[in-house]
Order: sequence, then C-alpha cells, then structure tokens
Amino acid sequence: MPTRRSVRFLYSGIRVRDLDRSLRFYRALGFKVHARGRMGHGGKWVHLVFPGSRHRLELNYYPRENRFYEPFRPGSEFDHFGFHSPDVIGWRRRAIRAGGRVVEDFVDGRSRLIYVNDPDGVCLEVFGPARPRRRAARRKKRS
Repeated sequence: MPTRRSVRFLYSGIRVRDLDRSLRFYRALGFKVHARGRMGHGGKWVHLVFPGSRHRLELNYYPRENRFYEPFRPGSEFDHFGFHSPDVIGWRRRAIRAGGRVVEDFVDGRSRLIYVNDPDGVCLEVFGPARPRRRAARRKKRS
C-alpha cells in the first residue's frame, strides 16, 4: 500500500484544441517547457512549469481518431489531476475504497496508468512502474 509520503501530486492536466497555440499562450505568460512526449494511444502531452512553483501544468492533445478524443463543450477542457505512486495497485485499492470508480487501467511502455473518477466525476490519474519492484527476501539470522 502506498504511503501518503510516497505518492506525489505532480500536475493538473487540461485538454487543448491546438497544442502549438496553447504553448505560445502559456510561454507568453512565463511558463517553461519541462518535458513533452507522445502517448502510446497517439495523444501528445507537454508539461509546463512556472518559475518558483513545483506544480506542473500538463497540456493534453488528443487527435480526432484517439479513444480519449471528445468534442469540446464548455467546461470540458479540464482533463485530470496527475499523481505518481511507486505502488499504483495499492493507490487504486485506496481510491476504490474511498468511493472512486476506475475508468481506465492500462500499461504504456514501462508505466502503468490508472484513471479513477471521484464521486463527482472528476478524473484522477495515477502512474508508476508497470511492474512493481520486488522486495528483497529477508534473510534469516544465523544463530
């Protein structure tokens, strides 16, 4: 089970219609690109940081043919809150016990991603290693 100290709240993700336009906008406000990548299902993401803040803003772009694509409507731009945990299965169990509902659970490369909706439908993502680290077997003391 992950401890509260081992789970980190890293970013807030928003959906964007035009990734380049959004990058120009947030850079003009002072954000810097921290990392970027492509998801296994075809979407693109960019993590931005604001000087002096540890929290990241994640821009998510899903092309029309992507399974996460949906037409924009007012209020649909927020995508999810992102957490990292070394024990994603333990985090999933904790979220379900708290009243969450799992909506996606998949492996993308070396990471496992689990999406859970809270009781009001707000999406939370936890990601971590696809395969949990094996704990070293305890050695018995010799007498």
